[in-house]
Amino acid sequence: MKVKKILVSQPKPSSEKSPYYEIARNYGVDIVFRPFIKVEGLTSKEFRQQKISIPEFTAVIFTARTAIDHFFRLCEEMRITIPDTMKYFCTTESIALYLQKYTVYRKRKIFHGNTGKLADLMPFIIKHNKEKFLYAVSDVHKDDTTLLDSNHIDYTKAIMYRTVSNDFGPDEKFDYDMLIFFSPSGIASLMKNFPEFEQGDIRIGCFGSTTAKAVKDAGLRLDVEAPSPQAPSMTAALENYLKSEN
Repeated sequence: MKVKKILVSQPKPSSEKSPYYEIARNYGVDIVFRPFIKVEGLTSKEFRQQKISIPEFTAVIFTARTAIDHFFRLCEEMRITIPDTMKYFCTTESIALYLQKYTVYRKRKIFHGNTGKLADLMPFIIKHNKEKFLYAVSDVHKDDTTLLDSNHIDYTKAIMYRTVSNDFGPDEKFDYDMLIFFSPSGIASLMKNFPEFEQGDIRIGCFGSTTAKAVKDAGLRLDVEAPSPQAPSMTAALENYLKSEN
């Protein structure tokens, strides 16, 4: 059975230039964007239960734009004024530039890596090792903080948002030939929404080794996997698979 309808468990791309649209045209497939998970922020009451006082910190570490949104939202809800002296350490330049939404961008207080990995950011953190760092994270974060510990950095993890299952409605059709996932949380949501799920001819594709492990741990068959030497992206892996079908 050829693949004709694909569910991509991500929000719909904002640009019409997305490779997914090109794949849909070239291979005559219907691609539906439907996240299996969604992010929701902790309430200020929930955040206070962590007994973390934001004004005590002099620097913040961000690994996602979502973390920035919820950090400033919580500060506003709790009526915390962030001093101009606060320093921000971001794992990529795009995350650093996103700070312009909330604060004046000054290079003397905003630092960023290039690879998205904490290791790339460590030289800046070590240079400012007298700061007291707040590390804004989600409830399912898997960030390795070994480098912070080994360099005796004073930091505290603060959970500011959570990942929850984006449940399917009773009238929502589930007639896909292929499902594509990008996180273990997506697989958990699939099994929560459809506890009697039987894969049968449905193909499953995923991005990342942790997601691949979650697919296999759930007793499912993995048909398409990225990244790989032949397919550095999920769209490349999908295109290779569809090409092999023709």
